[in-house]
Amino acid sequence: MSRVTYVRPQFVDIIPSDITDGVIYVSIKYRTAAHNCCCGCGHKVVTPISPTDWQLIYNGVDISLSPSIGNWSFECLSHYWIKAGQIRWSYRLTPDEIRRSRDRDHQASQIAAGEILDKGETTDQSGRANRKHRWFRRG
Repeated sequence: MSRVTYVRPQFVDIIPSDITDGVIYVSIKYRTAAHNCCCGCGHKVVTPISPTDWQLIYNGVDISLSPSIGNWSFECLSHYWIKAGQIRWSYRLTPDEIRRSRDRDHQASQIAAGEILDKGETTDQSGRANRKHRWFRRG
């Protein structure tokens, strides 16, 4: 297995179970893209397309995904961008950087779901805001 330097898009309704290296499968219906990890390790990378996950740009020929692909759950720990079909390798993150990135992603998802409204505010299951009591105020 060798590193992939380019991925070509294939639009599908359902992502196939067996996917080919160098192809990024895009399901508009399910707002998902999938490809084999570009390092060649063979792991399937699934990227949900949404405002808080990945954004997909299709220029009529090639695909770009943003933000980068960080395969922190795979042994390879690969990290790359897909820009107009080209794979652009990024640096390997430290365990602390990975944790902070996951924390930011989790918080963005909570904000989008309305679970966090502002610093110190959350919502319960009925959607009501719960404000944490502030015992100390700035003067």
